[in-house]
Amino acid sequence: MANTIFTPYTLTNGAIIPNRLVKAAMEENLANALQQPDHALFSLYDAWAKGGVGLMITGNVMIDPLAMTGPGGVVLTSSSALAPFTQWAKTAKQHSARVWMQINHPGRQVFKTMGGKNIAPSAIALDLGKHSSMFSEPKAMTTADIDDVIQRFVTTASMAQQAGFDGVQIHAAHGYLLAQFLSPLTNRRNDEWGGSLHNRAKLLMEVVKQVRLRCGAGFDIAVKLNSADFQRGGFDIDDAEKVITMLAQHQVEMVELSGGSYEAPAMQGRSADERTLAREAYFLSLTAQLVQRSPIPLMLTGGIYRLPVAQQVIDTGFALCGIASALAFYPNLANKWRTQPEFIPSIPMVNWQSKPLAGLATMAIIKRQLRRISQGKPPQTNDSPLWSLVVDQFRTKQRTKSYRHALGITNA
Repeated sequence: MANTIFTPYTLTNGAIIPNRLVKAAMEENLANALQQPDHALFSLYDAWAKGGVGLMITGNVMIDPLAMTGPGGVVLTSSSALAPFTQWAKTAKQHSARVWMQINHPGRQVFKTMGGKNIAPSAIALDLGKHSSMFSEPKAMTTADIDDVIQRFVTTASMAQQAGFDGVQIHAAHGYLLAQFLSPLTNRRNDEWGGSLHNRAKLLMEVVKQVRLRCGAGFDIAVKLNSADFQRGGFDIDDAEKVITMLAQHQVEMVELSGGSYEAPAMQGRSADERTLAREAYFLSLTAQLVQRSPIPLMLTGGIYRLPVAQQVIDTGFALCGIASALAFYPNLANKWRTQPEFIPSIPMVNWQSKPLAGLATMAIIKRQLRRISQGKPPQTNDSPLWSLVVDQFRTKQRTKSYRHALGITNA
């Protein structure tokens, strides 16, 4: 019998996910001043837990308090208090869903206003046209920097395991640090960490290998990987296939395929290399070829919001279907589909001419809904993109000031 969205899925380590619908990672920016989860995130994950998804992947948890994608991000290091994270995991798992912590380092995608560390494989700044000044040129990483990053990933994964999370998802997509190493556009190194794809993938492999060694065979390890960067000359679908084959040697339970970066936000349906992306399930046609040949079960995320499309993802051969934005507006979507399979969520689209600004406005609207849910309020689908962006920029400015003050950051 064919699998449906609501058929349980058994991971290679024997663990069971109750259904194929996954709350994919979204940047929630709801941490408290100590960079920890508290009642806001507990309330949000309580809503998703009650909503019926089989697996939840948290918004990205940073491995270094000085390398943040934005203020309000959660950080988990060896000096973090574990109790809030234990509560977070317990809340997410209360209705039998499995929960993975997404762990990440932004590399060069650190806003200039944040200060702190801005490191990358090579000293190549982001090119966002007239918005490029939002980011400074990164410092090329030394071998010591690379060793430090590996250890931080391992420590954060180990702490997540201690807190009761079922696994981690290592973020190697969307132009963050591990994706920067994978892409020939951002990795111009001529040492063992650059050059061939094998060398460019070495940091990701080392992180996965060391996390597996520390956390053992029963802990779920997943990787989020770009199917393509959607930039000419960048990491592409053939590279993705080779990296998945490399990951298979390290007992990776699941690879989630996405795409894009800050320069080409394909994860929001916008390409920078003139490839046409579908309005829904952006990466399905591109990645279908990988499913048949992948030695690791795959999950697909990217703009999915209708049940027939989610089912099409499973029918194509993907093990799991990730949903993000739709769950910001309808946290109970999985349960709703059980009783109303014809239900189609109403999700606002921002189609401004400036892709970077449209991307920021889209994220601002989504974060606004996440805040509402975290306060016990219902989400709304008619927010003004411009006003949402203005409010988000103001909030970000205030929180950035508090973040810099708390960590004593003085550099520009």
